[in-house]
Amino acid sequence: MKIKKKNKIKLYYEMLRIREIEKTIAEKYNEWEMRCPVHLSIGQEAVAVGVCQNLKKNDEIVTAHRCHAHYLAKGGSLKSMISELYGKETGCAKGLGGSMHLIDLRAGVSAAVPIVGSTIPIGTGIAWANKIKKSGKIVAIFFGDGATEEGVFFESLDFAALHRLPVLFVCENNEYSVYSHISKRQSKKRNITSISESLGVKSLKLNGNSIEEVFLKSKDIINKMRKDSKPYLIELKTFRAVEHCGPNNDDNLNYRTKNYLNYWEQKCPISNYEKFLKRNKLLSNYQLLKIKENIKKQISSAFDFAKKSKFPKKKLLKKYIYA
Repeated sequence: MKIKKKNKIKLYYEMLRIREIEKTIAEKYNEWEMRCPVHLSIGQEAVAVGVCQNLKKNDEIVTAHRCHAHYLAKGGSLKSMISELYGKETGCAKGLGGSMHLIDLRAGVSAAVPIVGSTIPIGTGIAWANKIKKSGKIVAIFFGDGATEEGVFFESLDFAALHRLPVLFVCENNEYSVYSHISKRQSKKRNITSISESLGVKSLKLNGNSIEEVFLKSKDIINKMRKDSKPYLIELKTFRAVEHCGPNNDDNLNYRTKNYLNYWEQKCPISNYEKFLKRNKLLSNYQLLKIKENIKKQISSAFDFAKKSKFPKKKLLKKYIYA
């Protein structure tokens, strides 16, 4: 299956847009106007874009604490997202949720929930409801390798397989849970895709830093899901470039070796794809300039909008509390 030139440019544009938005968040975070924690997706953009480009607008995603890339890749409003980070009433959660609670129902972003593993049963439940309603929607659930250590991971996959739910489990394996490498948390014999297969869910390992591999493989899987209404799991090896929580680089803590960092920095999904497009004369310097100018204008407009917006009124504080 070949990717059309316009789609290749689109894949690059979406990844670069997410990267530049998050770099701007990191730059402005120290102004002390954004007071919610931020978990940036820098380095992991290919996963979100590759998967979401194959989803329809009415398909749904459920994501976790590192949710910016998924929200943006699915078409979530940039102005609403930035406003949410500033705690403003124009935010996607009215300024009450912050970075880890992004939502845009019009774009199919059903929820972002920070509790590790919690998105998995929530997304599975949404998929079950969709099947009962015969809506034809696909649900994609994004989670990290640490979430596969939670009991709900096993229970949800088993349930999805039993009820033939059209749900795509997307495991972003960046090998670290905060400072703990996967080797410190899981047996060497443990295999996420094998566990998935044992529960009746077909699975596949992918290079999470190859945008074309993610796009093509997830396209094939999602098309199959629309036909046979079965769950699938994809595990994508990728790399978190900055600290677990926050806008800074924390490699001075030495929990990741220099060799490890150098290895992954050479695999940047955006710079490598840009080189590929230029080398194959699919992207000119003029086109690149126009793309960057377009993205810069969007970002500037979104931050101006957020800063000028008002903070929510006190009466909202208890409005959405149910327990």
